[in-house]
Amino acid sequence: MTSHRTLAQETRLLNKVPEVTLYFWIVKVLCTTVGESAADFLNVNLNFGLTGVSVLTGALLVVALVLQFRAKRYVPATYWLTVALVSVFGTLVTDNLTDSLGVPLETSTLVFAVLLAITFVAWYSSEATLSIHSIVTRRREAFYWLAVLFTFALGTATGDLMAEVLGLGYLVTGGIVAGLIAVLALAWRFGMHPVPAFWFIYILTRPLGASIGDYLAQSPGQGGLGLGTTVTSLIFVAGILAVVTYLSVTKTDVIPADSPEPGRGGLWQTAVVLVLVLVAAGTGYSLRKSALQSDSATPVAAPPGAAPAAAGKVSPLGDLSEFRTITQDTLGKLNAGDQSGATSRVDDLETGWDNAEARLKPKDEAAWSTVDGKIDTVLRRLRATSPDPKQEKPALTDLLTALG
Repeated sequence: MTSHRTLAQETRLLNKVPEVTLYFWIVKVLCTTVGESAADFLNVNLNFGLTGVSVLTGALLVVALVLQFRAKRYVPATYWLTVALVSVFGTLVTDNLTDSLGVPLETSTLVFAVLLAITFVAWYSSEATLSIHSIVTRRREAFYWLAVLFTFALGTATGDLMAEVLGLGYLVTGGIVAGLIAVLALAWRFGMHPVPAFWFIYILTRPLGASIGDYLAQSPGQGGLGLGTTVTSLIFVAGILAVVTYLSVTKTDVIPADSPEPGRGGLWQTAVVLVLVLVAAGTGYSLRKSALQSDSATPVAAPPGAAPAAAGKVSPLGDLSEFRTITQDTLGKLNAGDQSGATSRVDDLETGWDNAEARLKPKDEAAWSTVDGKIDTVLRRLRATSPDPKQEKPALTDLLTALG
């Protein structure tokens, strides 16, 4: 039975997704940033933990998908609510694999890439198109949302791999990703098939949005604007509401019922782009890992004025005096009753530790994971909605012991 006969037998709907305009990409990046910052806010600030946040977000996503599938046409509020929840849930899927199960980001990236490829192959084999201009049946809509979920999970894993494991940081990662998006946009403008161009850019907007959110939330001492995850989330949620309200009123992103689908083809272009991406990514990964391994074998000098590690208590990760100093400063502020100062200072600990992951983790992964877990506990305690010094101080003391 051909896909055309199957389509004729199914209830044909109006297109259930928006037209790809500038507004589409603006809201997509906003949702992506909210996915990153909201997951951190619920996990750390509200102290739900990864499991609690995943269950909550998963339940909300199911409700949103039910509303989306029951709709007979594209409804901006329902569609973008679903995208935002997929963004949060996709982020949490990768975070759970990495933080809870210890799955390396390299493995997560490969697994999600394979799952996304399988989804596209099954979708194309069944429907003979991957165009979002043809989401007019339940089955195509199911393929679409499955692909969207895997793009968010893959984008999260890829962005974290570049920023943390390869030590590029989120700002540099965002710059690289923005450059790749610009190249693909130019390629589309000069003849690249719109379907592969769309999906490649869709994947890349995930690490781009995360980089923007990270830059806004980081403290000025770490090169950011110091807005924090709460303010950053609120700003981007407000932006989403404003644009979606505008789209609901003007309907400028509704795909006309007679809108033609993109022509066939594009398979060879997809194959070429994939080969180029794999070659560039593999080469860059190998070179960067070799450089990091060389760096990890070289002792790092302590910052000026930092106290040397006590004899016999040097961490297998090397000199961690920078992080001990920040931890001691945070504890000192708590002892002085300066809760807001302590909460602000601990941001430097999180950012500095994330930036040093690529250098420290190769030295001793088990030791790194131990310290990383204690830092996560400190962050949850200090960023709790109602912080309790009786819980904060022991967590900081425990971390100081682990730092050597």
